[in-house]
Amino acid sequence: MIGIEHISTYLPEGRVNNLERQEQFNVSETFLTEKTGMRYLAVKEEGEETSDLCVKAFRRLEGELGPLASDIECLVVCTQNPDAYGVPHASAIVHGKLGLPVHCACFDVSLACSGYVYSVSIVKAFMEANGYKKGVLITADPYSKIIDMSDKNTSLLFGDAATATLFSDKPKWRIGKCVFGTDGARNAAIRVRAEDRKFEMAGRAVLDFCANVVPENIHATLAQNDCILGDIDKFILHQGSKFIVDMVIKRMKLDPAKVPFEAADYGNTVSSSIPMILANEKMAKKVVISGFGVGLSWGSCVLSKASDG
Repeated sequence: MIGIEHISTYLPEGRVNNLERQEQFNVSETFLTEKTGMRYLAVKEEGEETSDLCVKAFRRLEGELGPLASDIECLVVCTQNPDAYGVPHASAIVHGKLGLPVHCACFDVSLACSGYVYSVSIVKAFMEANGYKKGVLITADPYSKIIDMSDKNTSLLFGDAATATLFSDKPKWRIGKCVFGTDGARNAAIRVRAEDRKFEMAGRAVLDFCANVVPENIHATLAQNDCILGDIDKFILHQGSKFIVDMVIKRMKLDPAKVPFEAADYGNTVSSSIPMILANEKMAKKVVISGFGVGLSWGSCVLSKASDG
């Protein structure tokens, strides 16, 4: 059975200090710490490409586990901001930079904030269907490439990061059933404008979506996995903002100690936000991961610690 063996993370050293932008956007420190929750935003170097972030995350994985490249049979990159215009696909570029074997299957998943949950399910199924033993999922979605830094609604939220998740037949986390959904009729709520290729988000529409859809999706996921709220040690939610995470806690009457918010010093890292937290989770035996955003799309899954994990 294929599951998650290890997760490594990469954060660029560069930071945008949101606390120094209060006057520019006429916002208070309380707004930054309690509403957005993002004091600092990680930002990649000028000229650093998405594939470069992917390579650095993979090298972190090798630094923690030892050489892996020759054993990788499957490489998946989850991003909506690949190098150039996405041709060739990001995973092929990363494959070349890492020198992976020619028999390694490579493809991209074009999803954002829900992307990690979707990709976990995809990679597991793909590897099991083809008899693979080792595969890697890399998330890297540097929104600094598309953010309008004069836009209060978006430029105070997003940070750059990359993560590398090793899948194998010796997992630390076993992957349960996932529940997904899409509301394409509301796709314009989060989009990149065609005229200038800059990102925009309808804040109120996104908040309403999160308030109504996310709790329902988590409850449905628990039911699919024969679980109740009390069975779950941690709820690892996409770190859209502190307000959104707190809103889900309130709507679901969750114990705040079970719902981490860890993005204050690097920002909303899109498809990397869930694995950024999961990588450091040591004590929990059973967790829910839940991603939601662009599409509008959403998905949740239950992960269970392997007995020897």
